[in-house]
Amino acid sequence: MLEGKKIILGISGSIAAYKAAILIRLLVKAGAAVQVVMTEAAQDFITPLTLATLSKNPVLSSFTANRQEGLWNNHVDLGLWADVMLIAPASAHTLAKMAHGLCEDLLTAIYLSARCPVFVAPAMDLDMYQHRSTQENLQKLQEAGNVIVDAEEGELASGLVGVGRMAEPEHIFHQVSSFFQYRQALTGKNIMITAGPTQEAIDPVRFITNASSGKMGYALAEIAAEMGAQVTLVSGPTALNLAHPAITLEKVTSTQDMFSVCERYFSQMDVVIFAAAVADYTPQVKYREKVKKSEKTMVITLEKTPDIAKTLGARKNSSQFLVGFALETNDELENAQKKLAAKNFDMIVLNSLNDQGAGFGYDTNQVNLLFRHSSEVRAIPLKSKKEVAKDIIQAILEHLHV
Repeated sequence: MLEGKKIILGISGSIAAYKAAILIRLLVKAGAAVQVVMTEAAQDFITPLTLATLSKNPVLSSFTANRQEGLWNNHVDLGLWADVMLIAPASAHTLAKMAHGLCEDLLTAIYLSARCPVFVAPAMDLDMYQHRSTQENLQKLQEAGNVIVDAEEGELASGLVGVGRMAEPEHIFHQVSSFFQYRQALTGKNIMITAGPTQEAIDPVRFITNASSGKMGYALAEIAAEMGAQVTLVSGPTALNLAHPAITLEKVTSTQDMFSVCERYFSQMDVVIFAAAVADYTPQVKYREKVKKSEKTMVITLEKTPDIAKTLGARKNSSQFLVGFALETNDELENAQKKLAAKNFDMIVLNSLNDQGAGFGYDTNQVNLLFRHSSEVRAIPLKSKKEVAKDIIQAILEHLHV
């Protein structure tokens, strides 16, 4: 997984800096190119010569490479060069600088310039690690998209025993390797995902719709793209945007619009996830001009919209994997199982409006996964929709056997 990968290893001032030598050896042996960047304080714990010898690259620690010749270490180029940035050990001071955007050395300048994933392995004494400020900084870094390699429990340099020591080099190496494996899991797969609500026009200014935000479908698209898939996201009207280069966004309005787009792409897809909350009915008559308010009551005759999932499910070939969503308020499992069979799904994601924090509009979700050829009901507890999306995609992977 690491063959040919370019890794910046940032080392800050901590006694755990000695472990960086072992980590570099593991990364280089796996075929990675490692560029070490040290803070000034880190050099008190391990010499640049040791790390340069192991990494086979000069160690960088300052903006200037040669003052006499006017050479400098370009933090922007370094941030663009890396496939991943790993800061191990990350001291409390370095964590604070990263969390608050302070940029006083080459390491933090590269961090602010990096477009690649960033892994952070904290290392400090027990009380420093547990301090509210440190925990808040770790939370900020995680919320910003960084991967925190949790500190481990054991004997610390102070003689205390507790959580705070940097994760062992082998554990960090495994987490970075697993990340690249994760990034390639869906390479070569084409996935179509529907998301958001649809709108059925009554007249030019009024329409029938529902409260779907599209957040679940967009999270699924983002995770699938991160894992290497080429994603076609067919989205009803939402306030959301995605800019991942592997995602093609097709914006639609009505259920008929969504059906037409899905039908066009369907035969090319390996996986289709029907996450949209489509309208089941549409006004039989769509007025060309705004209907004026006159009578006390107004009757709108509705007719059924195309059942996108059922229609395309009937056309599914043996190599395709179809996933549906069911939002239920009563007899949840029974209704989801019926839908699983009726629409020829391979898997269905069951939402219940009876679960607090799940369903429309929330940033969190809580679901159950049901499978066509299994009696298993897999419960996914309440968590962010992006984390739920990871669980759903992982379940698809398990049944695809890719």
